[in-house]
Amino acid sequence: MVLRLMRILWVVTRYRLDTLLPMARFPWWLRTLFTLSPLRLFPVGERSRGARLRLALESLGPIFVKFGQVLSTRRDLLPEDIADELKRLQDQVPPFPGEQARARVEQELGMSIEAAFAEFDTTPLASASIAQVHSARLHSGEAVVAKIIRPGIERVLRQDMALMYQLARLLTLAPESRRLRPVEVVRDYEATLFDELDLLKEAANTSQLKRNFKDSPLLFVPAIHWALTRRRVMVQERIYGVPIADINALNAQGTDLKKLAERGVELFFAQVFRDNFFHADMHPGNIFVSFDHLQEPQYIAIDCGIVGSLTREDQDYLARNLLAFFRQDYYEVAALHIESGWVGEDTRANEFAAAIRTVCEPILEKPLKDISFGQVLLGLFQTARRFNMEVQPQLVLLQKTLLNIEGLGRQLYPDLDLWSTAKPFLEQWMRERTGARGIWDSLKRQAPELSHQLPELPVLAYRVLARADRHHHQAARQTQAMSGIHQWFRQQVRRQRRLRLGLLLAALALAWQPLGQWAQGQPWPVLAAAAIGLVLVAWH
Repeated sequence: MVLRLMRILWVVTRYRLDTLLPMARFPWWLRTLFTLSPLRLFPVGERSRGARLRLALESLGPIFVKFGQVLSTRRDLLPEDIADELKRLQDQVPPFPGEQARARVEQELGMSIEAAFAEFDTTPLASASIAQVHSARLHSGEAVVAKIIRPGIERVLRQDMALMYQLARLLTLAPESRRLRPVEVVRDYEATLFDELDLLKEAANTSQLKRNFKDSPLLFVPAIHWALTRRRVMVQERIYGVPIADINALNAQGTDLKKLAERGVELFFAQVFRDNFFHADMHPGNIFVSFDHLQEPQYIAIDCGIVGSLTREDQDYLARNLLAFFRQDYYEVAALHIESGWVGEDTRANEFAAAIRTVCEPILEKPLKDISFGQVLLGLFQTARRFNMEVQPQLVLLQKTLLNIEGLGRQLYPDLDLWSTAKPFLEQWMRERTGARGIWDSLKRQAPELSHQLPELPVLAYRVLARADRHHHQAARQTQAMSGIHQWFRQQVRRQRRLRLGLLLAALALAWQPLGQWAQGQPWPVLAAAAIGLVLVAWH
């Protein structure tokens, strides 16, 4: 880990990434520290700042490349020259040698390349951070692609994840960072990232997504060839389309970009709410547009290594929150946060609603080109700090996907009105979920289990009634026993009182003559006080 950390520091120094920092925003002492830093002894070189950042991320490996891929979709948050360079990370990562790819395929399949394929191109078709793709042709004549995991990638990932855990634990030392739950976020990211190393899981995800959109005009998903798919090699149908980021090519072929952008929003919400199974790595390198149906454009999705799903409670919570945002009902948003336990129960809903309104009101009723969800999320996090709101790790993938969707929408059709596109879908989904149809569908889903349990209902009912009867008799016996105990205590109290009174009378009888002689010489107030004292002793 120490060597890996030293390498990271060396890469930062080599490419002078310190020059990308906004020094003007730092405090004076930090600016002075950077000014006197030995980093300044290294030349910046002739490369542009975007090229230096891209090369640094490529040198540091898959985790950093993926970070750059996410940044590349946020052109509203980055200077244009940096965004253009980071865009190259989507499918232009330096490849590993084709002969290594060939050897890995033969090792995984347990057969020669000639036995598996009629043709296999050792020159990569595309290269990404974790795997690269080679074109091939089956003996049946069908065109396919083979996706192959990079050799030695798992070791690098484990080193980087260890560093991320160390950083996350350091963040937990700061009270304001604990609500972000950094260790849990890193743990979820680790599980997601290592899932990408298992191409059998990706193949299964691809098949599931294909079933969800079978014969759909919105999305086409290539078929998997399971006979040639292993843990480190996956073979699937080759697709032909225009990369989603190639706006010039889309315009040249006459694609309706407005309809394409609207269908992208519909596609996202269909995956999240209708299917509860969404592609969570929707950067432009994984999304294409079909050459056909130019006025009714169809998406093509590849690389389903990262997918997400939500619990039924999370789905309902998100839908209700989004609809409340659409209605500008910020009190409902605040109440939902409190109800879900994301903020403390002692949070005052009206104060939280006022804080949310301040952040969210400016973004509504505006076209997408005037909205930055990145800025909105930042504002919400700053607001949440006042109310100790915690980040929910199970929603991190969804938040990442939303950012990717926003970046794609800006590139395709900046005037897209996200609200008017998404609101009808969510309203219809909520009606189906909570209406008569939703109840009927729920009953149909539960029918097999109910039919299995139905014959057992009489036995279960008898057991419940018998248990209730036993509890009733047991309670009656306990009540009777407690009554007997109370009666015994009352008898004991009466016996003690009679015993004390008898002892007092016996003592008075034995001492009567001396007391009588004593009383003859006493004034009446003393005799009265003695009499009262005897009465009190007897009463006690």
